[in-house]
Amino acid sequence: MIFHLLALLATAAFAFFLYRRLPRYLHIFQQEEYDNPRFLSWIVSARAFDIRVTIALVVLSAVYLVAGAYITWELWPITGGAVFLAAAALEPDPTKAGKKPLVLTQRAKAIFYLALGIGAVIGALIAWLLPVWGWIIGVQLPPLMLVLANTILWPMEKKKQLFFLTDAKARLKRINPEVIGITGSFGKTTVKHMLGHVLSLLDNAFITPGSVNTPMGISRVIREQLPEDTRFFVVEMGAYGPGSIARLCDLTPPQSGAITAIGEAHYERFKTLDIVARAKFELAEAVLKSTGKIVVTDNVLAQDYAQKTVATHRDRFIICGEGENADVRIGPWKVTPEGLEIALTWADKTHAVQAPVFGTHNVGNIAVVFGIAVGLGMQPERVVAALRSAPQTKHRLEVKKQDNGLIVIDDAYNSNPTGFEAALGVLSLMGEGGKRRRVLVTPGMVELGARHDELHTKLGGIAADHADMVIAVRSERIPTFVEAFKAKRKPEDIMQVGSFGEAKKWLDENIKGDAVILLENDLPDLYERKLTL
Repeated sequence: MIFHLLALLATAAFAFFLYRRLPRYLHIFQQEEYDNPRFLSWIVSARAFDIRVTIALVVLSAVYLVAGAYITWELWPITGGAVFLAAAALEPDPTKAGKKPLVLTQRAKAIFYLALGIGAVIGALIAWLLPVWGWIIGVQLPPLMLVLANTILWPMEKKKQLFFLTDAKARLKRINPEVIGITGSFGKTTVKHMLGHVLSLLDNAFITPGSVNTPMGISRVIREQLPEDTRFFVVEMGAYGPGSIARLCDLTPPQSGAITAIGEAHYERFKTLDIVARAKFELAEAVLKSTGKIVVTDNVLAQDYAQKTVATHRDRFIICGEGENADVRIGPWKVTPEGLEIALTWADKTHAVQAPVFGTHNVGNIAVVFGIAVGLGMQPERVVAALRSAPQTKHRLEVKKQDNGLIVIDDAYNSNPTGFEAALGVLSLMGEGGKRRRVLVTPGMVELGARHDELHTKLGGIAADHADMVIAVRSERIPTFVEAFKAKRKPEDIMQVGSFGEAKKWLDENIKGDAVILLENDLPDLYERKLTL
C-alpha cells in the first residue's frame, strides 16, 4: 500500500516535471513548423538530451545500490520525485523567453496536453514496473512524446487545415482580385513590398504581410484581412521543397507572377540548384494557365530548366537583366548614400529610376518590380514616380540613422550569400571612405547544406575587405568564415560571442556615433540558443 502511494507521488512529480519541460522542446518544434523528421534531426544534431536530471538520478541510483543495506528502497520514489520537482522549478518559461517566444496556438496546446498525457502514462508504468532505471530513460522521452502526439493529432489537424483552405479559396473567389505571385530564393519579400507600394498608386492593392508565405498563413490572411475591394493581391510564395509553390498556386491561382532569383537559400532542403529551379517554376506553370506575364531575372535563366521553359513560352515572359535579350534592360547604375540610381530600358525607352533602397542585389529587384508593373499595363512614368518613394523593407538591408550619428544597417532577416555580399558593400559605402568604423555582427547563414563551409569561406574573405571589425555570434558554426577573415586581418579585429544579446551589450558600451554597424542575419532560437538541460 505504501509503495503504491509513493509510486503515485513519484508519477505526479514526473508529470509536473514534464509540464515544465515539454514547452521548451515544443518551442523548437514550433519553429521547425511541427515537422517531425526535422525536429528529431535537430534534437540529435544539437545533442538536446537531458543531462542534469539524468546525472542526479544516476547518482541517486548508485547511492541506493551501494548503501542498500542501510536505506530502504521505498525512499526512492520520494528522492526521485524531489529531483523532478527541483528540476521543474528551475525550468524557464519559453512563452516569455527567446527571440521568438513559444506561441500557444490551438495546435500547440493540443500537442502539449496530449504529450503530457502520454508522459503521465509512461511515468505511471515506470513507477510501477521499473521504478529506478526507468526514470533515467523517461527524462529523455519528452521530444518523442511531442512527436507521437503530433502524429496522433495529424488527421484532425489536416481536416481543420482543409476547412480553412476551402474557406479561404471561397472568399478569394468572391472578392476576385488579380493575384500576383512572387517567389524566389531571395528578394521576394522586398519585391512584394515595393510592388505593393507601386500598385497602390494605381488601384487598391493588398500584400501578404510580413514574411507570411505558407498555405496556412496565407489562408488566414485571406479569411481575416483581405479587403473586399482589393484589385491587386500580391502573394509571397515560399518553397520548402518540390510541390510547395504548386500548393500555394492552388490556393491563390496567379494571373501574373515573378521569380526573383535562384540560389543557395534553404539549399539544405533542395540539395541542387536544378531542384530549386523546378520548385520555383511551379509558379510559372500556374501563370501559364492564365493570360498574364511571368517576370524573371537573368539570374534565373542560368538554370537549364528555367532557360528551356522561358524559350518555349518566350512571349509570356518578361526578362530583366543586362543582356541583349532582356525586355527590361538594366543599364548603368550606382549605389549612393541616398539609395539606388538605375537606368532601365523598356520598349526602346530609357527611364532614370531612383529608389531609397540599398544593396546591389536590389538593382534586380527594382527591375522586377518595374517589369511586373508595366506588364500589368501601368505607365512606366508612373512606376518611376512611385519608386522614388518606395519604403525600405524592415530588417532587409534597412538603413537606420540614429540621433547620435550612429548608422545601423539592419539586415537581420537576410540569410543568403548574394544578399550578404551586397550588405557588405553597403557597409563600406556608409563607412564614408574610412571616416566611420565599420562593424559587422553576424552568426553566418543556415540551411546551406554541403556548401556551408565553402560559402562562408568566401564571405569571410569579402568581410575582411569591407569591415574593420567582426563580432561573430556562435562562431563555432562558421569556423571557415572566421579563419578566412583572420587570414586578412589582425586577431583583435574579430570578437566571438555566444549570442546577439552579448554582441548588443558590447556595442552599447563601446561603439559611439562615428561608426556604422551591419546586423547581418539573426538566427532563430533553435540555431543560436543551445538547449541546456
